[in-house]
Amino acid sequence: MNEKEQRFCRFYAQTGNPREAAARAGYHMRPERWGLKLLEQPDVRRAIKALCAQHAPDGQEGLRRVAFGSAADAVRLLWMDAPPAPEELEAMDLFMVAEIKRPKGGGMEIKFFDRLKALEQLLAAGEADRQDALPFYQALTEGARRLKGADLT
Repeated sequence: MNEKEQRFCRFYAQTGNPREAAARAGYHMRPERWGLKLLEQPDVRRAIKALCAQHAPDGQEGLRRVAFGSAADAVRLLWMDAPPAPEELEAMDLFMVAEIKRPKGGGMEIKFFDRLKALEQLLAAGEADRQDALPFYQALTEGARRLKGADLT
């Protein structure tokens, strides 16, 4: 398998979505077709099966993506002068976006899912011992402590 196919396998194992996995792997033209075509290949299916066996799904992947995912694509979308081409939009990771609005006066509003709530759900589900969750939670706690002590008037 080439590098693009390997990336598809990793993204598919994470998301379970062939269109999203293909777009994120770099198949920008008709990612839905590429995703289905790749899933027909025996070596791709074997690689996905091996990846899924390493990381058994526990129902928490969506919360992890909200808590630790990048908002870079949503911010990039917000600052674009013109609407993105369909291929460009397909390749964007907008999983953390809860809502997009275009107000009557112009501009764009993007609302994100609550990262802190997602992190709290992960911690409640026994994720506190994960190496990536604890430092992030500690940084949030420290930031809140400093804000509480700061004079914001």
